[in-house]
Amino acid sequence: MTKPLNKSKKRIIAAAAILYGMCILLCFRLGWIQIVKGEEYSTMATEQQTRDTPIAAKRGVIYDTNGNELAVSATCYSVWARPANVRTGKTEAKKEANVEKTARKLAEILGKEEDEIKELITQNQALVKVDKYLNKETADKIRDAELPGIEIAEDVKRYYPMGAFLSHTLGSVTDDNTGLSGLELQYNQYLSGISGRWIKNTDVAGNDLAYGDEKYYQAEDGLGLVLTIDETIQHYVEKSLKTVQKNTKADGVMCIMMEPKTGDILALAQTPEFDPNDAKTPLSKSEQEKVNNMSNSEKTEYWNNMWRNSLISDVYEPGSTFKLLTTAMALEEGETTINEHFTCTGAIDVSGTTLHCWRRGNPHGTQTLEEAVGNSCNPVFVRLAQRLGINKFYNYLETFGITEKTGIDFPGEGNSILQDKDTAGPVGLATMGYGQGVAVTPIQLITAISSLGNEGKLMQPRLVKALVDENGDTVKEFSTKIVKQTVSKKTAEEMCEIMEYVVDKGGAGTAKVEGYKVGGKTGTANKPKENGGGYSEETYSSFLGMAPMDDPQVAILVIVDNPKGVKYGSQTAAPGAKMILEDTLRYMDLQPQLTKEEKEALNEDQVTVPDLRGEGLEEAVGILGGLSLEYEASGGTQDENFIINDQYPKAGEKIEKGGTVYLYRK
Repeated sequence: MTKPLNKSKKRIIAAAAILYGMCILLCFRLGWIQIVKGEEYSTMATEQQTRDTPIAAKRGVIYDTNGNELAVSATCYSVWARPANVRTGKTEAKKEANVEKTARKLAEILGKEEDEIKELITQNQALVKVDKYLNKETADKIRDAELPGIEIAEDVKRYYPMGAFLSHTLGSVTDDNTGLSGLELQYNQYLSGISGRWIKNTDVAGNDLAYGDEKYYQAEDGLGLVLTIDETIQHYVEKSLKTVQKNTKADGVMCIMMEPKTGDILALAQTPEFDPNDAKTPLSKSEQEKVNNMSNSEKTEYWNNMWRNSLISDVYEPGSTFKLLTTAMALEEGETTINEHFTCTGAIDVSGTTLHCWRRGNPHGTQTLEEAVGNSCNPVFVRLAQRLGINKFYNYLETFGITEKTGIDFPGEGNSILQDKDTAGPVGLATMGYGQGVAVTPIQLITAISSLGNEGKLMQPRLVKALVDENGDTVKEFSTKIVKQTVSKKTAEEMCEIMEYVVDKGGAGTAKVEGYKVGGKTGTANKPKENGGGYSEETYSSFLGMAPMDDPQVAILVIVDNPKGVKYGSQTAAPGAKMILEDTLRYMDLQPQLTKEEKEALNEDQVTVPDLRGEGLEEAVGILGGLSLEYEASGGTQDENFIINDQYPKAGEKIEKGGTVYLYRK
């Protein structure tokens, strides 16, 4: 009996030891799970049971000054995957089969590669965005497929209902609705809003757990912008720029319209445009092909240039339009009067350097200051700059805001390029007096000239006047700002008279609008060579003006970049300005005011041909344009020394409006 008993004891002890050992192992395993890996497994369980769905905030609407929508947030849908839930199944084979099925079905609906989808839905993340900006039809197809671990969330996408309209000013956004350029970038912190979340506990199938928590964090939509831009005026401008570009075959055409008394930008446009709904694709098919063949770095440079607002960010030599500032400086300092007489001999010597009038072969002779501006006589402005002296001239450049940025609420504003005051010397001062050797941004120039239509008060230009909430209630207003006094009220009024004379009787007649007092100045400046060392044959042709001159309501600057054929500002930019002003002044309900003589002339079918002998071609074109007459010049129109020796019909004869005057050179 002893031996069997001993065997039983040994078996019991062995069994107990094994059981004890297993218990110890289980304890260690439990400790490993509960203590060492407890936090990791707890996190995994929470992730599997927690459905955290992002709720996109709506980007603020951008309105024009009258409340018309220019940029909105359109409802769309995003597809999200929870990789842990996609891999459902009791066996590895079943899990892999579900992954393959889900990837295949999503690829079919979304029109993407199956491998690309599979890579996304198997990432080691709790939540992965598979696709975005889907329409409702596509989102419904995915819902109906009832794919494990796949969710549909409502999203928003930036949408520009007018396409390329105002594109360089509005700018565009990135794929995640962050401001990329223009006002979208400048005011991104106000427009973007704050995204929300919807967090709830669910089972593997996505059903709510009875004991689970649910938290909903409402998205905070972005604030809207109310611009100073008037949609109607912007349409007039964009329509006219396309006409000008077609007629001149220019590389590009630009225009700013400003309200002198407030600094409000009413329109801001340039060609070529781009569509911010697809900001990286040029509108021209030939340009699209060019971009497709570029490297990534070349594409980035191309896009930045395409989005660039040249009216604010780039500089150009203003040419003769700058003579208005030189004139205002001299009048303010008492260095001249509006009726002072000057004599032009065709050239002027400055410290041994001969500077020519454009009419060197047939000088202007004796002329008043008013006539000198109308004739764009370079020697006169050399004398005015000399009278002012280098220190006063530069002080006035600062007063007119030419030496610093305007502070407009737009990203990437450029600044002028001026000669160093200490090294400019007498010749540098003289050439700046007539608009050469100085480069300014278009926004600087029109802001400076606008002060002359506002009794000498220089306003800070602005594009946004208010922030509003989703109900349209004003949250914040941006006030207009007077920067400084440039000249006295008297000088400003005299400058308005001079500008009106230039359009009414001088070389800017092609900008004349019947029934309205329009003032301004044309300019034609050769572009500096890119590698330095002189000027190229390419030009900037421009018109800078205001209307109506007895109480200026709008200022306008039109710039034609490298027109082909006739390059004169009077024949390229001024007619464009006329088209814009005709529409805009009527839209602003400014009634035409005609004198008795003007009414009689307007009702007549014939006009009297003026005496154009001795005039340069650019001035003659402007004068004829103001009388609704066409011209034809013999011997070409590219020579800047084209001086008219004869004409047909002769001066004093009457011809039908729209008739042609033939011009003959010396």
